[in-house]
Amino acid sequence: MTKKVLIIGLGVTGFSCIKFFIKQGIIPYVMDSRTNPPFIKKIPSSVKYCVGYLNKDWILTASLIVISPGISLFHPLLKDAAKKGIKIIGDIELFYNSTKTPIIAITGTNGKSTVTNMIGKIINNYYSAGIGGNIGCPVLDLLSNFQNFYIIELSSFQLETVKKFKPFISVILNISSDHMDRYPLGIKQYQETKLKIYKNSSICIYNANDFLTYPNNLQIHQQYISFGINKGKYQLYKNQNNNYLKINNDIILNFNHTKLLGTHNYVNALAVLAIADILHIPRKISLKYICNYELNNHTLQIIHRKNGVIWINDSKSTNVNSTKAALNFLGKDKRIWLLLGGYDKNCEFHLLKKYLMNNKIHIYCFGLASKKIMSLYPKAILVRTMADAIKNISKLLKYGDIVLLSPACSSIDQFKNFKDRGIKFIELVKQNN
Repeated sequence: MTKKVLIIGLGVTGFSCIKFFIKQGIIPYVMDSRTNPPFIKKIPSSVKYCVGYLNKDWILTASLIVISPGISLFHPLLKDAAKKGIKIIGDIELFYNSTKTPIIAITGTNGKSTVTNMIGKIINNYYSAGIGGNIGCPVLDLLSNFQNFYIIELSSFQLETVKKFKPFISVILNISSDHMDRYPLGIKQYQETKLKIYKNSSICIYNANDFLTYPNNLQIHQQYISFGINKGKYQLYKNQNNNYLKINNDIILNFNHTKLLGTHNYVNALAVLAIADILHIPRKISLKYICNYELNNHTLQIIHRKNGVIWINDSKSTNVNSTKAALNFLGKDKRIWLLLGGYDKNCEFHLLKKYLMNNKIHIYCFGLASKKIMSLYPKAILVRTMADAIKNISKLLKYGDIVLLSPACSSIDQFKNFKDRGIKFIELVKQNN
């Protein structure tokens, strides 16, 4: 019997899966519930596809189903397929089964892109490393070039479908409420999905300040390394106005002398150094790159200064904890005009209460989450779009003010993604200044 491979989802991940199977001499079937998915015009003529709905017959007669991260395993048709014993995996499992190269896997609610990029720069100065996953390049597209290591950023959606995936090093930076629309059983279900990254890993790195990241079912063959604020092997030690990187009671670096911004990024750097040390990269190299690392666009990115007013693009803040980190960094004393809203994923906006009750923070909200925000914070000003918020705010600014786009929500109700939202924010700020 011929193996019938079905790929569900025709975005960047689904298209990488099509190319992967064709290289193996297998012509897959493809489907997408969207009527006009992004890669529809790139499908080879030999591949049968179905768009606009999920084809029940194809799903229940498949030998193997490969789903993209946006497709939930909880979909009724996929549950029926699983009951029939049909194997359902994602591209991460395919990738792992196709390489012997050691994998460094990084996840967390916040900070995973920063850590992936930072450790990537360090490793590529000493070895060679392919970087992909939830960030940039789909993992299957990395297989064409030889590397000493693969550095893979993983979302909880990608971890849902891993089974035998066995990273050399796995890291969970933090876990807080996010994607609750995807996890009906709440944060415990989300946490259990994240913890799958540790299951077969040789070395597990966890956050000593965050019990949700602690590995469970400890295994003898695994090594455990911790980092945290005043806890763990790799520590952020605060003394007066200084922030130090400390290992085994030895001060290694003063973060105040780096380009990093905010406590959360200092903590991210602890995880980075832990990985680099495991790989025996000379500390001198690691610390040089940590010192000079500049945050990605859309993360606390200062995009404009005029008349004493600072405009900050933090569009990558797609959950409440990320917005809390931004407000923590900026402090309590400045007048902040906060742009909040989008698609909220059933997130817990009440966790922002202690920050938003500050009279110096003025909230403008937009998008699908705006009604929920208004119900919690009646002083917030409701606008239809981010453009409307910027027009209104621009007329009220005074010297020393900060305008902060840190939405605490995903962007998919009004934008393509967080990058698109950030780019539009930059364009609008320039138009209004």
